[in-house]
Amino acid sequence: MNPFLLSAFIIFGYMILLFGIATIKKNNGVADIGWGLGAVIVALVTYFVYSGGTKHQQLITYLVFLWGMRLSAYIALRSWGKPEDFRYANWRKAWGERVLVRSFFQVFMLQGAILFIHTLPIIIINAYSTIYGSYKWLYPLGTAVWLLGFLIEGVSDKQMYEFKNDPHPHKQKVMNKGLWKYSRHPNYFGECLVWWGVFLIAIPSGYWYISALAPITITYLLLKVSGVTMLEKKYEGDDQYSEYKRTTSAFVPWLPKSAK
Repeated sequence: MNPFLLSAFIIFGYMILLFGIATIKKNNGVADIGWGLGAVIVALVTYFVYSGGTKHQQLITYLVFLWGMRLSAYIALRSWGKPEDFRYANWRKAWGERVLVRSFFQVFMLQGAILFIHTLPIIIINAYSTIYGSYKWLYPLGTAVWLLGFLIEGVSDKQMYEFKNDPHPHKQKVMNKGLWKYSRHPNYFGECLVWWGVFLIAIPSGYWYISALAPITITYLLLKVSGVTMLEKKYEGDDQYSEYKRTTSAFVPWLPKSAK
């Protein structure tokens, strides 16, 4: 079977499974927990079904495994015992009696389509054996970019988790320490770096114009749709966050501006 078609079928079935779990739990946040694991499943299936076990195919499968398992484990830990994420909770109220149909298509099927785009460079690397040797230098460069993004995302997630679960009462509602001092969304910046790194690793396998859809899509979504934009709206009107917003870079880590 064509590797793209097989991957699409796998993602479709996986999203139906997540939808079923979410329906039982009445919590569409299941989609977020399953996101990273979905990419891992595609990476493992395409590696064992199509790859020749070459070093660059082993590399991408290993990197995606690390990224996906960490992300899914973190979101599961963060969500454990908590109510449904505010985004899904708001949609659930707005959708009313049509919540099941709209959840199926607008949450799970939509995320499945995005996940398929997300995994295009993985499919290409694992399913196609052609390597353009003159671009092999992109392997270490892409791995370095991936590693930087992975570290930034992991450290910023850890810092935010510790801040939100600090047992000691504090007046500060805004996390502006560690990496969050230099970016309001360092976790999203790290996530984008991860997928630009994956894209660089995919270039020697050809079809770079298809692989490029993954980092372009995830960067656009995190900046303009479900990431930065949606979370910033949540804090509109909050004085502490307004000051934090004035002094701190939105995305790319940078030195903070001096407070007035």
